[in-house]
Amino acid sequence: MSELRKDSLSFLETLGQSVANVSPTLTPALSIAVVAGTAGTGSWFVYLLATIAMLVVGVNVGKLSRKIPAAGSFFLYVSRTLGPSWGMLSGWSMLFAYLMTAMALTVSVSIFVKTMLTNLGIVWAPTNIGFYSLVSLLIWYLSARDIRISSRIGLTLESISVIIIVGVCVMVLVNHGFALDMKQITMEGLAPSAVPQAIVFGIFAFVGFESAATLAKETRNPEVTIPRAINWTAIASGLFFVFTTYVVTMGFNDDITKLGSSTSPLADILSGHSPLITAFVYFGASISAFACALASLNAFGRLLFSLGRYQFVHQSMGMVHAEHKTPHVALALGAVINFVVCCAFSAAGAETDVFGWYGTLASFGFIVVYLLCSICAPLYLARLGEARKADYIFGGLGVVLMIGAIVGSLYPIPAYPLNLLPYIFLAYLAVGVAWFFVLKFRAPQTLLGIEHDMEVAGEA
Repeated sequence: MSELRKDSLSFLETLGQSVANVSPTLTPALSIAVVAGTAGTGSWFVYLLATIAMLVVGVNVGKLSRKIPAAGSFFLYVSRTLGPSWGMLSGWSMLFAYLMTAMALTVSVSIFVKTMLTNLGIVWAPTNIGFYSLVSLLIWYLSARDIRISSRIGLTLESISVIIIVGVCVMVLVNHGFALDMKQITMEGLAPSAVPQAIVFGIFAFVGFESAATLAKETRNPEVTIPRAINWTAIASGLFFVFTTYVVTMGFNDDITKLGSSTSPLADILSGHSPLITAFVYFGASISAFACALASLNAFGRLLFSLGRYQFVHQSMGMVHAEHKTPHVALALGAVINFVVCCAFSAAGAETDVFGWYGTLASFGFIVVYLLCSICAPLYLARLGEARKADYIFGGLGVVLMIGAIVGSLYPIPAYPLNLLPYIFLAYLAVGVAWFFVLKFRAPQTLLGIEHDMEVAGEA
């Protein structure tokens, strides 16, 4: 049976997967409006808290990735610590998270390209379905090729986009004379209850930072490279988010209502400048969003590949392309689902609303897995006799922070339709649990074999 291409990725290529999956440009270009609509002048503080939370989670994931370098990553981390049932729940949750992220970014590509075309004076643009089909086709084609190609493309596109956004931020700071924005420093008008509600979408800005772990079988020296890539991504992204959120809010002259309702924050900031500058900025945002959609599909495909190898899903998902050494069947399925769901809900609301729904749903999936990894890190190290006091502290912090994010998303009860999203996610998890029991009844020998493999050293 063909295997993934081993030892083919360098540190920079592995870093490219995590950076592209985060899509740093997405926050100042669009996501900040969602957070600002809730947290107002405290938006930068929300991203600071999210950075701290993700660093804690990153440390915990890094410890597990050192001990279990495998394509299944989170599915295997949890399985080998808490057992196959919890492992399947984490894998099921992460599949949902990566796919919802791909959908959110597919929609954002449509938003950004339309903004770019408008500023170029081009009235005609493809329909939403046209955009979604093109993006889905391109991310499938590139992800099904050699992983080194898509990783390099992702890092290159993100680097270009980040440079463009930093240039815009410098323009804003120059216009404001580099003076401190005291409304933001004091977080004027911020209600304490707004912070836990906004933190869920703040975490969405980081989701995917851990996806380098899914490339463990294809990375050189993964025990060292994967944790470094994860932590570097969390730190660099966090600094970028806090800085750009502060500057973009300043660019709106602290008019939080206007920022919170904006469909293109950077275009609004640049409204007094040449439309060509705005078009250039949103060209950068478009390639950033595309790179993130590509990285999300890459991560989805490798996780589904691992589940297929362990026969939690159909074994065809565990097939590898003979030439490109990629999980081409799993990737194709992900691209098809991405296209179908995006099209199915294309008329459900404004694209910015749909983007927010997909992003929030993705956050729930990531938060559950981050919580389980924070539980597993000290427990797995303790089983190996290597746990230290610091491991328990970081594990406990991760658990508290993730539970806090979950509670904050449920209470105070958010407005419709956001109040329905947690229950949609729970329904999805229920389907996964039901499938586990079906599998346990129909093929108990498969679960017994998996459990034994978890206890020994099998990898997928």
